[in-house]
Parts: sequence; structure tokens; C-alpha cells
Amino acid sequence: MKDICIVLSGEAGQGIQTVEYVLTRVLKNSGFHIFATKEYMSRVRGGNNTTEIRISSERVRAFVEKIDILIPLGKNATGRLRDRITRETLIIGEESFIKDAGGEKIEVPLLEMAERIGNKLYANSVAIGLVSGLLKADRETLKLQIRKQFEDKKEEVIKQNIDAALEGYKRGEELSGRIKVSLKRDDAVKKECLLNGAEAVGLGALAGGCNFVSSYPMSPSTSVLVFLAQNKSDFGIVVEQAEDEIAAMNMIIGAWYAGARGLVTTSGGGFALMEEALSLAGMVESPVVIHLAQRPGPATGLPTRTEQGDLNLVLYAGHGEFPRVIYAPGNIEEAFYLTYKAFNVADKYQVPVFILTDQYLVDSFYNLPPFNLDDLKVEKHMVKTGEDYIRYKLTENGISPRGVPGYGDGLVKVDSDEHDEFGHITEDFTTRVKMVEKRLKKGEELKKEVLKPKLIGDENYKVLLVAWGSPLEVIKEAISDIKEVALLHFSQVWPIDNSVAEYLKRAQKVIAIEGNATGQFANLIKAVTGFEVKERILKYSGLQFSVEELRKKIEGVV
Repeated sequence: MKDICIVLSGEAGQGIQTVEYVLTRVLKNSGFHIFATKEYMSRVRGGNNTTEIRISSERVRAFVEKIDILIPLGKNATGRLRDRITRETLIIGEESFIKDAGGEKIEVPLLEMAERIGNKLYANSVAIGLVSGLLKADRETLKLQIRKQFEDKKEEVIKQNIDAALEGYKRGEELSGRIKVSLKRDDAVKKECLLNGAEAVGLGALAGGCNFVSSYPMSPSTSVLVFLAQNKSDFGIVVEQAEDEIAAMNMIIGAWYAGARGLVTTSGGGFALMEEALSLAGMVESPVVIHLAQRPGPATGLPTRTEQGDLNLVLYAGHGEFPRVIYAPGNIEEAFYLTYKAFNVADKYQVPVFILTDQYLVDSFYNLPPFNLDDLKVEKHMVKTGEDYIRYKLTENGISPRGVPGYGDGLVKVDSDEHDEFGHITEDFTTRVKMVEKRLKKGEELKKEVLKPKLIGDENYKVLLVAWGSPLEVIKEAISDIKEVALLHFSQVWPIDNSVAEYLKRAQKVIAIEGNATGQFANLIKAVTGFEVKERILKYSGLQFSVEELRKKIEGVV
């Protein structure tokens, strides 16, 4: 076995995220390829949370259902995982935590081992060491990462956590013969990055010149705000936690008006409050970049779970008609590069640009090579205004020269009412028609830069899968050894080039795969191209797709 899946489970407040953070870095810095994702309940304490860590000799980037090793860190930590536990699952932990679980059990008294070191609180460090020992990770790397994690504590606490981890490591080494795994190390992995989707969005914003972020916290988008806030001093970012989402969106419009490059990050329920301000951006032709991390609705729905249910929301949001762009990254690399691109596109065309992610993408992470920054440039399209400056000058492509106050001698006039070329309010019907057509021309111009979908798999396909956003890597792994099947993946879901119909017509069967209940993107394809995708694999439980379930469903169709 060259790929092993470890699941840690316990209550909120037990420090499972800390275990995940430290352990993944120990394993990555030991030369193993890593993928990790989490599933957690909407509560501060209690409930049952899990984190899945895949360790492999090759790159892994997708969620699987199988559990090779399960480590419960509290009572009732195995109940919700029963469907994923098999006879081959090795369950390791306190006798009281594992007694009701299936699979093969090995009792390891984590709490007792921690207490012998000095405190039961060190049980998490014992668990980190246990897994490290099972996989024969680098012992010195383990010690360094534990020290780094607790560097703000007293030296005695740091030393005891290291001792606890080493005690766990010793026990893990003793048990390593019980797992049939052959993992090869790759020293090149040690030099790679370990990022989640939220960090990739944040880094992409920085690469795009973002220097202002405003948000009202809302899961699962808050991690982007937190990342940028943590790095604001290093990159000169102004960070504002607004009093509500309405204020946050209006601040972003104001920031762009003043010459900054602003980002607002939110989720579906928060964006619902931003729609009036979105229309304001459409009317004053202001660039704005909006990151929306999807979660299940309606209303509060499942606040900490995942879904692809907000495509229609962002596509049709706002009153009146005005152009927009919607990107939907399929993985961490795309989350970086598309967020970077969003700022340049917003600046150039003076339109709202969306980055549409979801909980699964922002909370998942894996190792990857450093991003190539050589060709990334912050493209600014502001003009220095003269005394005769005309903000909404009618042009052939609808894009007017954008000035900002204080840069030049001109007066930059904008208004939320309909206006003439100079920005003066007007109720002249002829001018109204000209201005509507001017704004819509930009939408036509945007189609020249539309990102083409990627065809992945057998080019001589008979079955064509159509997907957008975060299911990308799961589908890629699911079809990796299936012949005559290909995936057409969209990382830009608006505008869509109607030439995609040619891909669809070549297939004997087309199947849409989406994380929602109605096939929103399949319906959009029909509206744009006239091609109806009748067969659909949809999931809307609040959980992401797994490699196994998609492989089974796709093979059933083939």
C-alpha cells in the first residue's frame, strides 16, 4: 500500500486542528506527500469533529472514504464514522474510546502516557508522536515542529510536549509492523509549500495587489480574513472587520474609488446582504473582488459544511443588468492564480469579479511546489485626470477611463442614480439607453478573455463528465484508470463561451457532477448553448464527494 488514510476524531475544543497542523507538517517535512481535510460541527465545544490525513508516495489531492487508521481522541468519537470503518481499519487509542468501534483494535493509553510525562493535556502530543512513529517520520523533524508549535510557552512545557511526542513515537514504532504500508520519501517534498484553499486565496489577493480587505466574519470564509489580517503588517494591508456585510461591501467600493485594490470575503448568507451594494458597483462601474465560500443553505443551513449551491445567487444577484465575472477554482493552485487574475480583470473592465469557493476547498490542504511569480504583474488601469476629464465617456468597447480623486486635476464624479457621461444625474431616456448599452458592451468585451474549460482524461471519450469548482481533483482521481471517459472542468463559470457545445456534442453520454440539488451549472449550460445535460450526479448532504462514490457511479454509467 503506497497510500494510507489516517482519521483523527474527537470533540470540538480537544485540539484536533492543532494535531492536524503539527502532524501534517512533520510528515511533509519528512518527505511524504500529504492531503488533509476536515469535517466539523457548528459548535465551540462538544459534538464530533474529524480530520482526514492522506499520506502517500505520490501526490494526493482528494478525499477518500476509506480509513486505514482511526485514532479516536474522545468518547463517542467513532459513532459517526461507522459507515467508513471496515474490518481492515486499524483503530488505536484508549480502551474506553475504541471499545464500541468495529475494525481491528489496539489499545494505547494516550492519557496515561501523557500523565506520566506531566499532564493529561499532552495526550495530543502523544498522538502526534504515535502517528509519526507508525510511519517512521523523521524524529528530529518531530521535535522541531513540536518546539515551534509551543514556542510561546515556558521551556518546561515545551520540553514535556517533546517528551510526550517521543514517547508516542516509540509506541508507534513498536506498532509499525501491524500496518502493511510501503511509503517512499521524496526529499523534494520538504522544500514544497503546504497550503489550504483559504491561504491560497489570500496569497492570490496579495499577488493581485490587494491592499484593503473588509469583511464581517462568516464561516467558512473567515479564514481568508484571518490570514490577511495575520500578514497585514508584512504586506501593507488595511484590514477592517465591519459592523455588518452591508458596510463591508460599501467599504470595498469606496476603497476602489480612492485607488486601493479591495477584497471582501463572505459566504452565501452574508453576500445576500451585499446585493444592493453590488448593484451600486454595477452603476458606478467600480471594480470589486468578492470571495464567496459556499456552504449549505437556505438561511443558516449547515454553517460548517460544504455545497455548491450559490452559483445562481452570484450570477443573478443585484437589481438591474450589468456584467460580472465568476471564477470557480478547482484546486489550491487555481485558487491562487484565479484570485490574482480577479484583481486585474476587475481593474481593467471596472466590474465585480467573484471567486466562488466552498468549505471543502478552503479547509483542505496539500503540499505543492512554490507558485511561479515571474509573470505575475499588478495591472493598474487608472488614468491621470485632466481638467476636461469625463468619467463615463462613451467608448467603442464600453470601458471608460477610470480616474481616482487626487490623481490629476480632474473631478471624479460618480452617482448611484443613472447619469450622463460626466457623472451628473439624469432622467433623459436617450441617455439612459446609451448608458445601459455602454455597461453591457463591457460584458461582450469580457468574453474575449473567458477561460476555456480543461479536458482531462481520454480524448477519445464516449462519456463526458461536466463539472465546475472543487470536485476537480476528486473526479480526476476517480477516472484515472477508466477508459473512454473524460472530464470537462470549468474554472470560469461566467461568462461561458458557447463553443463548449462542441465538446458536448462529441460525447455519446454527458453527465454533470455538482454539489447541489438542482444541477445549477448544467441548467446554465443549457441556457447558454441550448445543450441539455440530462444525466446528473448531484450531492447536497453537506459533505464533499469522495473518490470511491464517484468511481462507483461513473463505472455504473460506463
